[in-house]
Amino acid sequence: MAARLYSVIVLAVSSTFNSTPIMKHGVAFRKFSRTSSHRMLMLRNLVTSLFEHEQIKTTLPKARDTARLAEKIITMGKKGDNGSQTRASAFLLKPIALTKLFSTFAQRYADRPGGYTRIHKFGNRVGDNAPHAILELVDNPRDLRWELTSRAVGRELLKDKLHKKGPQRVLNEGAESASEILRQERAMDPENQGILRPKTRWNLQKILRFRNKNAVDELAKKAVDYADQLLAEPLASRALHEGSKHESPSARLPRRHAGHKRIGEERPAIVVAQGSLAPGTPPRAPGSKKPTFNMESALTEGFKHAS
Repeated sequence: MAARLYSVIVLAVSSTFNSTPIMKHGVAFRKFSRTSSHRMLMLRNLVTSLFEHEQIKTTLPKARDTARLAEKIITMGKKGDNGSQTRASAFLLKPIALTKLFSTFAQRYADRPGGYTRIHKFGNRVGDNAPHAILELVDNPRDLRWELTSRAVGRELLKDKLHKKGPQRVLNEGAESASEILRQERAMDPENQGILRPKTRWNLQKILRFRNKNAVDELAKKAVDYADQLLAEPLASRALHEGSKHESPSARLPRRHAGHKRIGEERPAIVVAQGSLAPGTPPRAPGSKKPTFNMESALTEGFKHAS
């Protein structure tokens, strides 16, 4: 009788415990399979390296926790009082990081209310397949968003010139200054129709929001340099091909990898990769080949005869 009563009590207590929701107290942050002292020293080391180099590569979970601490330390640097200096010096591991915090970063982010870090996903690490990420400080000298946006702007400006002037005139004239175009695009709404795509215009406005007055000219210069590089690539490829013809008369131009879009190419990358197998591609007559309107086809005799 006693054993039966004991089993009933155990079942009642266990059912009550299982139905009660368990609160997640004390599990707010990642543990990284380390003790508290080891974990904090690791994060301090990552924050110090981030302030020293302004761009580091680590795993995605570590990058997120490092960014959370780096934001708080940069806020201390913007305050600049004695208490903030004492707390920051006790956290950072190198004097150079402390010097940059209260001088370079305090001036750079004086008008920015927050969001001093940026995380770029960088695929998975070879070996353990851990998710990789690049953690960087916003507006640093090697800002990845700045580089990507300048290349996108240069490619889209060159693409617009191809449609308006034609490949041969662009080859003869080159890329012009883009400062005025960028100032107009900066003042437009992201949804409006312009030379740049809406996403590119949104990135342009975002990276120029807290930069100095010369940022537009600097971005325009990088965009024009990249456009000139895109113009020079077909010329250099053609020159190398002509030089290799003397050694091997049957040498052909190097082929692009599947899905590579040429300058002025209007088709999506997936359609370019599929080629004639893409859905909706009209069948061609035997022996007919229409030249593609881009910079590379402008260097061939077929395009010149067709135009």
